[in-house]
Amino acid sequence: MESQAPRGETRPAQLTKEELNLLYEEALYTFVHRSGKPSASHSTDKNELLHYLKNAFQMDQEEHKVILEQVKQLKPPTVFLKIIVKEAQGILAKDANGFSDPYCLLGVVVTEEHQEEEANRTDSPLPRRRQKAIVKDSIPQDQIQRTEVKKQTLNPIWNETFLLKVKDFHHTELHMDMWDLDIDDPVKLRLGEIHGIGGLKRILKDVKKAARKHEQDDFLGNVIIKLQDLPYTPEDKWYSLEPCTETYPDRGKCHLQLKLIHEKRDTTLSKQEPVFRIHRSLLQQFVQYDRVQKQPEGIQVEMELSTPATTILSLHATQNDLSPFQQDLAKWLAYSKLYRYVEVSFISLFQHLTSIEYQWGLAQVTLQQQDQDELAESFMSFLDYGISLIQKYRDVFPMSDPKSAERQQSLLRVLVQICKMKAFQKLCPSVPDLHDRLMDAIKSGTTDWYQGQQQLLEPMIKTEEEIVKSMVILIEHLNIDLLNNRKIRMKIFMGTVKVNLFNIAYLQFQELVAEDLQEQVMIIGGGKSKATIEGLFQLYQKLKQLQHQRIYLIPDDSPLPLDGFHKWFREPLPKWLQMVYNNSVEMVQRAVKKDQLESLGEKTKHSTSVVDIATCFTKIKQTWTELSWPEPEEAFVIMVKLTEDMGKIALMYCRLIEERAEELSFKDYQIKSSDSINGVRSLQLCMVLNNMKQLREVFSKLPEDLDWQGLKEDTANMISVDQIQNTLHTQLETIKSSINKKIEGVIQTLAQKLQADIKKRINNLSVSQSDSTPMVNMVVPLINFLENEFAYMDANLVEENFQSLLGFLWTDIIEIIYSTSHQGGTSQRFYMKLKDALKSLLICFHGEGNGLPMDELQTPDFKALKAHLSLNAASTHKLIQKFYAKKIQQQMAVECSKYGAVTIKAFYNNQVKRLHVEILNAVNLMPLDSNGTSDPFVELTLEPKHIFPFVESKTTQRKDNDLNPLFDEVFEFSDVTPEQCQSKGACLFITVFDHDTLLSDDLEGEAYFSLQDIPGLDSTEEALNISKVPQSRLTLGHPKPKEDNILKLLEARKGDKDAQAFIKIRRQRERKSKET
Repeated sequence: MESQAPRGETRPAQLTKEELNLLYEEALYTFVHRSGKPSASHSTDKNELLHYLKNAFQMDQEEHKVILEQVKQLKPPTVFLKIIVKEAQGILAKDANGFSDPYCLLGVVVTEEHQEEEANRTDSPLPRRRQKAIVKDSIPQDQIQRTEVKKQTLNPIWNETFLLKVKDFHHTELHMDMWDLDIDDPVKLRLGEIHGIGGLKRILKDVKKAARKHEQDDFLGNVIIKLQDLPYTPEDKWYSLEPCTETYPDRGKCHLQLKLIHEKRDTTLSKQEPVFRIHRSLLQQFVQYDRVQKQPEGIQVEMELSTPATTILSLHATQNDLSPFQQDLAKWLAYSKLYRYVEVSFISLFQHLTSIEYQWGLAQVTLQQQDQDELAESFMSFLDYGISLIQKYRDVFPMSDPKSAERQQSLLRVLVQICKMKAFQKLCPSVPDLHDRLMDAIKSGTTDWYQGQQQLLEPMIKTEEEIVKSMVILIEHLNIDLLNNRKIRMKIFMGTVKVNLFNIAYLQFQELVAEDLQEQVMIIGGGKSKATIEGLFQLYQKLKQLQHQRIYLIPDDSPLPLDGFHKWFREPLPKWLQMVYNNSVEMVQRAVKKDQLESLGEKTKHSTSVVDIATCFTKIKQTWTELSWPEPEEAFVIMVKLTEDMGKIALMYCRLIEERAEELSFKDYQIKSSDSINGVRSLQLCMVLNNMKQLREVFSKLPEDLDWQGLKEDTANMISVDQIQNTLHTQLETIKSSINKKIEGVIQTLAQKLQADIKKRINNLSVSQSDSTPMVNMVVPLINFLENEFAYMDANLVEENFQSLLGFLWTDIIEIIYSTSHQGGTSQRFYMKLKDALKSLLICFHGEGNGLPMDELQTPDFKALKAHLSLNAASTHKLIQKFYAKKIQQQMAVECSKYGAVTIKAFYNNQVKRLHVEILNAVNLMPLDSNGTSDPFVELTLEPKHIFPFVESKTTQRKDNDLNPLFDEVFEFSDVTPEQCQSKGACLFITVFDHDTLLSDDLEGEAYFSLQDIPGLDSTEEALNISKVPQSRLTLGHPKPKEDNILKLLEARKGDKDAQAFIKIRRQRERKSKET
C-alpha cells in the first residue's frame, strides 16, 4: 500500500466552474453522438452513462438539463468511416500463372428498401442475397475509394487507410469489392505465361468472357458490413470474402480495421484545445471521481476506472481518432499527476510506458513541444516519487501485505522502463544513473528506518533493564528485516535493477549498531539485576545472529564494525555462566521434589526427574552453542566451567533422588507397613538406580554433544592435547566414577534384603540333618526364592542395572557359601549340599543366557570355592587319588633337583596283564652317611593302595658307598589291569633310601611315575616293541611337612581308618624329609 501524500503537498489543480462546464459539454456531446454498439466491457444503459456523467462533474439536475439541451442544439459532427485495409489471405488465383493482381474498391451505401435491408442483416432469418460488383454498379465513381494493385500474389498486403463520409450510420453499409486486375495483353504474350492445362483453360475462359461482356477484371469476392453493428472501439478483425455465385465459395479472407470518427465537432473545447488534452482532462476528472467513490473511508485501493468512465473515454477516443499511443500517453500523463493521491496500478503504468516506447519513433514527429515538456516533467516527477517510495520501502511495501512484493517489483520495473526509454533519453539527457540513486536512497532509508525504530523503542523509564530490553528488540527487528531483504526483496531488486539490497542494508546496520550499542553495553557492564543479566545474554545472542548473516555478503571477507562485539560482554560472561548453573540447580530441585519415582511407561523404566535433568543438560549445551565464544582460549575456560557445573548438578541429583526415595519409602511404610522386597521400597530403589544409569549415559555424551574435538582443533596452537586431556577428560571420568559409586551404593542397598534371605536359606540348607531328602530337593526353596526376586527386579530395572545387581549378588553369594563352608567340619554331606547349591545357583544366575554370562560367573573366586567344596565333599579314596594326581603334576613340573634323580623304564604287557618296570640307575644322590657316601636302594609300590590292594611292593639290591648307583634290575607286577592303571592318581611310587644298620633307613628322595599313559595299555595297538620303550628320568624330592591341604583334610577325618592310615604313612615320611 502506497503512502498518502506528504503534508503540505498541493493537490491536483481543480477546474473552474466554467472549465468544468465546457468539459461536461464535451462529454455530453460525445454521449449524444455515439455510434456503434457497446462491447462486453462497456455500459449498455444510456441512463447509467448520463447519471455517471452528472455525478462525475458534480452537476445538479437543472444544470444537467441546461447543458444537455445546449449540446443537442449544437451541430452534429461530420461522421467518417475510417478504414484500414491491412491484408488478405487465400484469395482466388485468376491469372494463368496461378496468381492474381488484387485491388479493393470501397464505398458506403444507404439502403432504401426495408425488405432488402432485412435480407442483408447478418442476423436476419431470411436468406441472404449475394451481392455482385455493387460498388461499381451502385456508387458514383467520385465516392469510390480504391487500393493499390498488388501484383502476382494470393496474400496481398496493403496497410492503406481510407475515410468514407457517412450521413446516416443506422442505415448505411460498407461495401468492399476485391478484384483481379486484367490488362488486354497480346495473346502471344499471355500464351507465354501459361503454366499447364489449368492456365490454358483460364485464358480461353477470359477470352470468351471478355468477348461476351466487354470486361477484363475478375471478381474475387466482397465484404458487406453494417455500420450500426460496429463497436464503440475500433474493430480489428478478419472478414470472409463472399462469392457472387456458388462457384468458388471459399474465396479467402480480408483483414480490416474499422471505426467511426468525427470531424467538425461543434463543442467549444474542440474548437479551442487539442483533442489529446481534452481527452486527458476527461480521464483526470473520471479518475478523481472514481477514487472518491471507491474510498469512502479514506482507505486507498488500487485504481481502476468504472465501466461508465471507460465507456465514455472509449467513445471519445474513437470519435476523435486518438491512436493507442495517444491514449496511453494521456493515461500516463494523467496518472503522473495523480499517482501521489490515487493508488495506481504499476503494472498498468508499465504497459502504458511500453506502448509509448514502442510507438515513440513514429509519434515524436507529431508530439507538440508543450506535450514533450510535460512528458519529460512527468518522467522526472515519477522517478523522484518512485525513488522516494523505495527509500521508504519497509513502510510503503510492508511484509504483512501479501501483494507488497509484487507491487514493489512492478514499481522497480516502471523505474527501469522509464530510464531505458528513447523518449526519456531524448527528453531527460542529464538525469543521474538510476542504480546509484537507488543505492543512495536505500542507504538513507535504512538509516531513517533504524533511527525511527530507536525512537519507537526508547523506554520511558531509562533503567538498565528497560534499556537492555529495547536494545534486544531493536536488534531482533534488524535481523527480521535482513531476513526479509535476503529471502524476498533481494530477488526483486537484483532481478530488476541489479542492486544488492541485502549488502547495502547489512553494512549500514553494522555501522549504526557498532556506533550506538557499544558504549551503552560497556556502561551497563555486568548488570546488577537478574533481568539485566538475562537481557544482556539475549542481546549477545541477537548480535551473534546479526553477525552470522555476514555469510550472505558478496564478498564476505572484509572486516566489519561488529567483528569484535563479543568483547563488549566479557564482564557479564561469568554471571551468565553462574545464572545458567543456578537455573539448572533450581530446575533439578523442582524436578526431584515432584518426582513420585514411578515409571513413565511400560517400556520406560525411569521416572520424570531424569527427563528433566536431561532437559537441564540440553539447555546448558544450548548455552554453549549460543555463546560460540570466538576466542579459543577463553572458550576452553568456559567449557571447563560448564563441565564442572554439569558434574556438580549430576552428583547433586544423585544425592537428592536418593533422599527422595527414602522420604517416599518412609511415607509408604507408614501407610502399607510392607516388609517385602517386592514392596514400595524396592520399586523406588529400582527407579533411583535406573535414573542414575540414564544420567550417566547423558553425562557420558558430553564430548560429542559439546564438540570437544572441535574445541581441540580450535585451540591446537594454544592449548596442548595433554592439557585438554588432563582437564576436561579427567573431569568427565571423575564425575562418571562418582556416579558409578552412587550406583554401586544403591545396588548394595537394594541387595541387602536379598543378601539376608539368601544367607538364611543357605544356612538352613547346610544345617539340614535329613539324609533321606534328595540333594536336588533341598536346593529348590533357595532357587525358587531367587527366581521370584530376579523376575521382579528384571521387570523394574533396565538391563544394565539388572546385570549389575546380579553381579553384586553373585559375588556376595560366593562369600556367603565360602564362609558357611568353614562351619561344616568334616561332614562330606555338608559340603556336598553346598556344592550342589553352588551348581544350581550358577544355572539360576545364568538364566539360560538371560542373566550373567558364564565367563562373568566363573570368576577365580568361584573356581576356588568350587574346588574347595569339591575337595571337602570328596571321599577319602578320592582325596588320596587327588593327592597322588597332584604329586604327579608336581613331578612333571620339576626338571632338576638337589636330591638327585632316578632312571626307569616301564610298560604294560597287555598279553599277560603285567606291569613291567626296570630300575636302571640313580644319580647325584645326597651323601647321608658319615663317610660322605650312601648305601642306596629303591623301593617300588603301586599307589593308591585302594586301587592296587593286592599288589606288593618291590625292592632293588643295595649299592654300598655309591651316590650314582647302577641298578639295572627288572620287576614285574602281576594281576594289574589296564583299568587300574588308568584310574586317576594311579602311579608307580619310587622311594630311594640310604640303608642304615642300627637306625631306620634315611630318605634319599621320592618320585611319582604316572601309569595312565604308559606304553602297552591300549589293547588295540600292535604288539609292543620293548626296545622302543623310552627311559624316564625322574627327579627326586622330599615332602614339605604340614603343607598339603589334602593331607590336612584327611588328617581331620579322625574316625576314618583309611584316612588315618594314609596320614600316618605320610607323616612318617615327612619326618624323614630334609624340607622344613
